[in-house]
Amino acid sequence: MRAAADQADTPSLPPAEEARWVLAAQAGSREAFGRLVEAYWPRLYRWLFQLAQNRHAAEDLAQDAFLRAWENLNRFQPGTNFRAWLFRIAHNALLNSRRGPGNRRATLPTDLPDHEPRPEETLLGREMLQRLGHAVAALPADWRAALLLRAEEGLSFRQIASITETTEETARWRVYKARQQLLASLDPQPPESS
Repeated sequence: MRAAADQADTPSLPPAEEARWVLAAQAGSREAFGRLVEAYWPRLYRWLFQLAQNRHAAEDLAQDAFLRAWENLNRFQPGTNFRAWLFRIAHNALLNSRRGPGNRRATLPTDLPDHEPRPEETLLGREMLQRLGHAVAALPADWRAALLLRAEEGLSFRQIASITETTEETARWRVYKARQQLLASLDPQPPESS
């Protein structure tokens, strides 16, 4: 998972601007829809990658979600959260893909970006990111989906419930359980006493 400070490289639209682009896209503007794709592709892809654990599958699912959003844009209700609606479409695409054959899991990427720290910091940072990535990947899919929507996307429990087709209480419980399991799996074991 990425820190909140890392979200700066992901464009995001203010609600008023998003509403303007959605209305223009609903009126048939491909340029406006392209702006929505630019704004939400990185976030959607990252979330799908962490769920599917396969780059190609995440790309296919993200493309499918945007195509379905474009095809069903007339069904989107202005004034509601476009990002939550888009993530719901992607979640449904993910569920549909898991019903079919060939659902193999891939390992997490090893090409983590460098930011020129000292070599020992780089090694420790990569190890921690890998441990965190493996711990997130080990979470049950439902817990992982809810946790990533909350932690990386900052969505409300109501929005998470809508996307994952559960109740708000279930969404809250899944995030809580995911955090508990992550803390337990990342907590260093106390040394055994002799």
